[in-house]
Amino acid sequence: MRLTTKSRYGTRLLIDLAINGDNKPIPLNNISSRQNISLKYLEQIILKLKKGGMVKTQRGLFGGYLLAKSPEEINIGDVVRILEGTSAITDCTDDEKQECGICNRAGDCFSRWVWVEASKAMFNRLDKITIADIINSKYNK
Repeated sequence: MRLTTKSRYGTRLLIDLAINGDNKPIPLNNISSRQNISLKYLEQIILKLKKGGMVKTQRGLFGGYLLAKSPEEINIGDVVRILEGTSAITDCTDDEKQECGICNRAGDCFSRWVWVEASKAMFNRLDKITIADIINSKYNK
């Protein structure tokens, strides 16, 4: 699995909300400007994060987006799952699929377990890293 910009930009969006939100809604265009990410692309990402329970909206003149959970409760594994739509690092390790789009041997491939284990290892680590961890490591150096 190659992480797409959705996961990378979504993580940056959440970090920005955590740092700049201070329990007040932030307009998406402010995040777009600070992070130098297209507003149109952030709109797509924020919808997935909202549906996944990571952010919430506040409407009105001073509306915008807020974190739906504390930075300590948002782990990167969940962010990646929400934005990528899977926790499989290859097509053949997707739990729903019995065959890989590339080799069509997922059901009897001897090496498939390697990719299954690699997926588990990657997400076990990502599940332990929170938005708070990222912020604290950035400012504690």
